[in-house]
This record gives sequence, structure tokens and C-alpha cells, in this order.
Amino acid sequence: MLQVVQVRGYRDGGGGRIAFDWELAVFAVMALVTLVSALMVIRSKEIVHSVIYLATCFISIAALYVMLSAEFVAIIQILVYVGAVIVVILFGIMLTKREIMESEKR
Repeated sequence: MLQVVQVRGYRDGGGGRIAFDWELAVFAVMALVTLVSALMVIRSKEIVHSVIYLATCFISIAALYVMLSAEFVAIIQILVYVGAVIVVILFGIMLTKREIMESEKR
């Protein structure tokens, strides 16, 4: 997929070449995004923000599946989790908030 770029390095004092793999760098960034968004789901005080972080986590997991050449699993991940589960959670939040707001007005 991506070419390996040779970067000049100083390993073992010999000044040899270190291979920099772009695919590994992208994988590491996507893994970091997944971990941070998963932690923010737990730490967020607002439920809508938690749902947005959860969607970010699901999308970054789908990107990791694409990098692993599992495109079908990535598409199912996006359709089922991001498309359906997040919409159901937001729909439930909207209904719950409406009932809470109406009970506070009375």
C-alpha cells in the first residue's frame, strides 16, 4: 500500500538506516484516536458528548478494520453501530429529556 521511507538514524552508534513505515504510523494514530475517544466516553459529563465520542470510537475502529483488509467488517461496523445504535441512543436521550423537561415545568 504505502511505501517504506528510509530515514537516516543513529541506532547503535553506527548511523544506520531506520525504516519508517507510514502504514504503522497511521495505525498508531488511529489506535490512539480510538483509545482517547473511548476514554472520553467514560469521562464526559454530557450524554450527547459521550454519544459523539462513541461514534468517533466506532468510526476509528472501522478505519482499523480497513487497514487490516477487512472492508466488509468495516462497512458493517459503520452501518450497524454508527448508523443504528447511535441513532437509537440519541432518540432515547431526546425522549428522556423531553419527559424530564415537561415534568420540571409542572
